[in-house]
Amino acid sequence: MALTQSSIVQLQPLGFPWPTVDPFLFCVYHDDAYPPGNADMGPGVPLTGRDMGQDFSRRDGWSTYHGDTVPVFPGHPHRGFETVTVVRKGLIDHADSLGAAARFGGGDTECLTPKTPTSGAW
Repeated sequence: MALTQSSIVQLQPLGFPWPTVDPFLFCVYHDDAYPPGNADMGPGVPLTGRDMGQDFSRRDGWSTYHGDTVPVFPGHPHRGFETVTVVRKGLIDHADSLGAAARFGGGDTECLTPKTPTSGAW
């Protein structure tokens, strides 16, 4: 099926978070250009001026999110919704509370689907 201009309902500029309609809870993207790391596996640039622990600033093209040195997301449930991650470049390490872990790289896609609406590791 060819994509035509009439197939596109509306264009939205990238923002944080993306506006959504039911049934989506929320939709976000992370497009970070992290600086080279240092010997401690942290960013090789000063973190001064960032709101550590809740840095969603995209200052200098990247965020530390919930981390205090490196960008991380704490344990959180994936219950009752689909999670799709597309890694355009770089690497993402993902682990859950049941011990499953994987590394995804440029071009990989990860789809998380809970067995039931109330199940889901975190």
